[in-house]
Amino acid sequence: MKLTFYVRDTKDSGDVQPDLLASGFRSVSVTLHSSDVQSTVTNVLRSCSLPVGHLKGPKASADTPKSPPEAGRPFYRPIKWDKSYYTFTGFRDPEEELQQARRVEPGLILWLRNNEPEATKKHSASLPRRDELNRLKKELCHRFDLSDIRWQRSWGVSHRCCQLLSLSRLSQQNPEALVNLQGHTVVFADQSGMNASGHVMLGTMDVHHQWTKLFEQLPGYRSLQQQTDWLKERISLLLGGTQVVHMERLRPVQSIAEHYGTLSSFHKSLMSRRLRLHPRSLQGLTMLLENDRSSPSLHEMGHFIIPCNADPPKLQVFLQRHASEARQLTQRKNQLQAEEEAVLKLCLQTLSLRSLSKEAGVSSSQMIRCCRRLVEQRPLLMQDLHICVSHFYSVMQDGDLCVPWDWKS
Repeated sequence: MKLTFYVRDTKDSGDVQPDLLASGFRSVSVTLHSSDVQSTVTNVLRSCSLPVGHLKGPKASADTPKSPPEAGRPFYRPIKWDKSYYTFTGFRDPEEELQQARRVEPGLILWLRNNEPEATKKHSASLPRRDELNRLKKELCHRFDLSDIRWQRSWGVSHRCCQLLSLSRLSQQNPEALVNLQGHTVVFADQSGMNASGHVMLGTMDVHHQWTKLFEQLPGYRSLQQQTDWLKERISLLLGGTQVVHMERLRPVQSIAEHYGTLSSFHKSLMSRRLRLHPRSLQGLTMLLENDRSSPSLHEMGHFIIPCNADPPKLQVFLQRHASEARQLTQRKNQLQAEEEAVLKLCLQTLSLRSLSKEAGVSSSQMIRCCRRLVEQRPLLMQDLHICVSHFYSVMQDGDLCVPWDWKS
């Protein structure tokens, strides 16, 4: 690759181009012909008449064999956020996670013995906030006939209480504003709006005025949601009964407007070239629509992943060819989910846990394996704890314990 730089001329610079003297700059052309960073930087500096003496030290060390990185050293981050940032936003601290992953993973019993006292202390301190959170949630759901109140991120109990208190204050100051929320699921999220599932998202950084404005727009959002449901029905009729679904855990948050645009584009593509599929030949199967895919595929959980710009005739062939396999995978998924629910209940009762959950990245088969091993070994130190099955060990700020699904005995 050939690159051209414009360097400001100085009195000491040589090889000055006469045609650029008036502007005070001269052009320097550099050809990148090597993947070696050291030689490339040296070449660029020399072409610009800049000193390269300070590069001799790193050159010598670059030629020597690299020593293995230290086990506990965190990886380089351009921005180092304060720990309070992760506590407030609910994001996970990647530096802390990396350090935890690099440590020698202990056995479950040993880790519980070392961390159970801290978890119990934090949990006891959080009990008043947990009671307040449950009270506020029940009160708001009952008062405005909400289907549910959820959170997009794993905020702590204190932050969730603050968010509910903020919504409660708004309901007291302007109760008419929340009337349009009736029947909806409210999700505290990064931004306000309505997502592809029809849930009302309240941005945690937004003020009451922005929430009130969103509530006033809900009738329009509901109309858009009805049009979205209609498009899904039409697509299902054209594709032999295959249902378009939206799985929040498997993809980033998508607004109802974006989802409608995706469905509309895909529906127009199907209408342009009629398919010959029996109306119920693919009934019971599901599909996800994605804008950033070039070819259709079949997910291991049994749903099709279809690009919006898929060619209708080729799509028909793909769906018919993989329909049998998709049914088998879907049946297997349903069996795993039923088995997961059963073993989770058994684990809750056997270990006397307060709660047992899992992170989105933990599959049903991994959760089943984890719970079965817990039931077999019955670690007494787990009694009355809140357990979340994850990929690493961690004591959360409210006393919840994260344990890896493949924990060591």
